[in-house]
Amino acid sequence: MEERHKKILQRNRTNLVGELDPSSLYDGLIEKRVFTHDMIDEIKSSGTRRDQARQLIRDLETRGSRAFPLFLECLQETGHHTLVELLQDGGPAVQIQPPTPVPIDRPVIQPLPVSPPVDVVRRDKAPVIPVPQPSTAPSPSPEREYMRLKPQGRIRRDSIQSYKMDANPSGHCLIINNVDFEPRSELNNRKGSNTDCDRLESRFKALSFIVKVKTNLKQRQIKHELSALSKMDHSQYDCCVVVLLSHGTEVSHSRFPGAVYGVDGQFVPVQHITTYLNGQHCPSLQGKPKLFFIQACGGGNEHDTGFEVSPDEFEPPVVSAHDQTDAIPMSSSSDSLSMSDEPDARASLPTPSDILVSYSTFPGYVSWRDTQSGSWYIETLDRILEENAATDDLVTMLMMVNHEVSQNQAKGLYKQMPGSFNFLRKLLYFQS
Repeated sequence: MEERHKKILQRNRTNLVGELDPSSLYDGLIEKRVFTHDMIDEIKSSGTRRDQARQLIRDLETRGSRAFPLFLECLQETGHHTLVELLQDGGPAVQIQPPTPVPIDRPVIQPLPVSPPVDVVRRDKAPVIPVPQPSTAPSPSPEREYMRLKPQGRIRRDSIQSYKMDANPSGHCLIINNVDFEPRSELNNRKGSNTDCDRLESRFKALSFIVKVKTNLKQRQIKHELSALSKMDHSQYDCCVVVLLSHGTEVSHSRFPGAVYGVDGQFVPVQHITTYLNGQHCPSLQGKPKLFFIQACGGGNEHDTGFEVSPDEFEPPVVSAHDQTDAIPMSSSSDSLSMSDEPDARASLPTPSDILVSYSTFPGYVSWRDTQSGSWYIETLDRILEENAATDDLVTMLMMVNHEVSQNQAKGLYKQMPGSFNFLRKLLYFQS
């Protein structure tokens, strides 16, 4: 942005923060390519309307020379006429052009020649349909423009490629283990999480990863560790893994649901967590698998009581007297389940390609953790990786995890269902 425009924004920052409705501008700023979807999501997560307005103005100053006039266009289109006048009075007038209508190239429809009616006696023979002659001025054909390409035959599993996974080490694995939460966060300490952490540290070392464990991080520290990971050179590695063990909550999203709490009670959306390692922000991981494993509640206030199944589908449930949820306490009752699941947890390839996010529970439900043996999800994931990594791909193993965790039962009543958002393009086999 030009320096004179920056000064106008800075001089009028107080009025902008006080009067601006950022939510009305988001679509226009994306459409005009002032910000990307991820940038807008970052602004939305900054807090209140005033916080979002303040962050929007700060970020706007870092955009290109067209950012200021395009911002004025958005203000004009959304009825912020007072702010437009204020900003234009603060410097040389900026000509706001009305949006230029995009010309629509409509196809020219050529009438087909009329064929004589088919003779009743020759009804059994296919009628000859004359082919129209092409006009001298070629026009786009609706059939060609909108026709879906026919598949070239059924895709077989054995024809799907696998990711390259022969580097030694395979890549980096960051484990963030939040156990002891600050009193002001009003979140319980997560007994049993150290067991989960130890399990996965050993497992990913066995799978040839360089493992780094960070414990009891605040929101700012979580972001710092992810940023540091994204700035590493991953050129010589084939994969990257992030494990988050914490409480969780629900947040608005456009791609990956949920958020993970820091020990200070402030959360980081899962969508932003994945953004640190996508192809746009971490070029050395482009085309390589980025895996996120999240042990946290799925959000909402639901305990899953399951449903009846036929006898041949039933397996005896696993029951423990030490099961807890990774959730905020909703009641002081000591003789009943008083925990509610938390609001938990968005180049040539699409931005989220080669990313897999595996959640310990279905969105809207609690995630159970035994205070002695650790969480259902992590314990099962560790065992499945140990027993099957030599022969099965990751997605198949996660299906095994889903099945086994679904057989567990907390307090003799409650169930849990893991799930994942899979944007992998190939099969992934770990080294074993």
